[in-house]
Amino acid sequence: MKLTIIGTGYVGLVTGACFAEVGHSVICVDNDAAKVKLLQSGGIPIYEPGLEELVHKNVSAGRLRFTVSTAEGVEQSDVIFIAVPTPPQPDGSVDLSFIEKVAREIAGAMTSYKIVVDKSTVPVKTGDKVAETIKRYCKAQVDFDVVSNPEFLREGFAVEDLMKPDRIVVGVRSQRPVAAMKEIYTPFNAPIIVTDINSAELIKHASNSFLALKISYINAVSVLCEAAGANVQDVANGMGMDDRIGRRFLNPSLGFGGSCFPKDLSAFIKIAEQIGYDFRLLKEVQRINTEQMERFIKKISDTLWVLKDKRIGVLGLAFKQNTDDVRMSPAIDLCHRLQKDGAILRVHDPKAMEKAKALLQDVTYVENMNEVAEGCDALVVATEWDEFKKLDLERARKALSHPIMFDGRNLFDPQEMERLGWIYKSIGR
Repeated sequence: MKLTIIGTGYVGLVTGACFAEVGHSVICVDNDAAKVKLLQSGGIPIYEPGLEELVHKNVSAGRLRFTVSTAEGVEQSDVIFIAVPTPPQPDGSVDLSFIEKVAREIAGAMTSYKIVVDKSTVPVKTGDKVAETIKRYCKAQVDFDVVSNPEFLREGFAVEDLMKPDRIVVGVRSQRPVAAMKEIYTPFNAPIIVTDINSAELIKHASNSFLALKISYINAVSVLCEAAGANVQDVANGMGMDDRIGRRFLNPSLGFGGSCFPKDLSAFIKIAEQIGYDFRLLKEVQRINTEQMERFIKKISDTLWVLKDKRIGVLGLAFKQNTDDVRMSPAIDLCHRLQKDGAILRVHDPKAMEKAKALLQDVTYVENMNEVAEGCDALVVATEWDEFKKLDLERARKALSHPIMFDGRNLFDPQEMERLGWIYKSIGR
């Protein structure tokens, strides 16, 4: 099919590349001329495993191209996906101005029947607003359908998640666009759930909020484990063997971050409030997440006593492994808090250092993870990169003034670290 994706961020670019990979003809539109020029010249603006190869392959095959023209994308496609940002506002609600602007642009360019698909994460009832906007601004007075098709992509695993999805959710106002949506997704061989638009929009926020709840739950349990002398990973393993619970997202940490969970959680609380329900459970999830970081900072300060002028090496800046995304990263938040207390930082991340420089100044960026500890008083693991498990622990121990590690991701074994001569502080163990 002929498809257009408006927005070339993490969701839009991955979606466009994967649609092209299964044989669709895809146009990716972005209003950032510099980004489009970069993509047209073979550059990739984000790091996502497997994405660069996929983009290059499908551009070469003629199935994927890039433009700044929304009108061109609308004119040459049957289905237009909206995948633009929906950033949070100060009160926790969602800024839908990008969605509204794109809906107007689509309406102005339409001259025949189109299916317009909300791929961005939006509050319930947004589909109705998009439909109203297109109807209002479409001068040609042609027919159209609006569909909700939320994404469930994990940054760092987005290509895998799109090529092998758990499910496809399609929210519609009528049955007319269903056949086309099924045709688009048939090559992905996943269950397709067809529902009304409001339900589809709620599925996305309900899913992400539940996963955030699961993370906060195990972080709360980690506090009990530390107090009781138990091992939170053993507890999580025991819980996870129950099929009703599952092991995924039961990993204690500094707390969740990134561009999705915090935003979607706040948005869902606000959505509930606007509908008339006080979602206190999710407010508690937020509180636990905030306290988890404060508890970790206290662990560092209790051990090092005074942080002023202490040199601390930090491993990890991205909000999670396998991405260069530093938006709302717990690792960046940790660095800022340590700096506020006067600490001097040496930092490393396998992919996110360039993007981190816009958010984190007055630190020493180190290209080799094994050099981060040099001249430091302690080492902190802030992101769960697999590379960090291969850290030269003997070299790091000798490079530190004191062999102290604060592991915010539980990457190492406490008994082994003790045997190697480390003062090792992890979470819930």
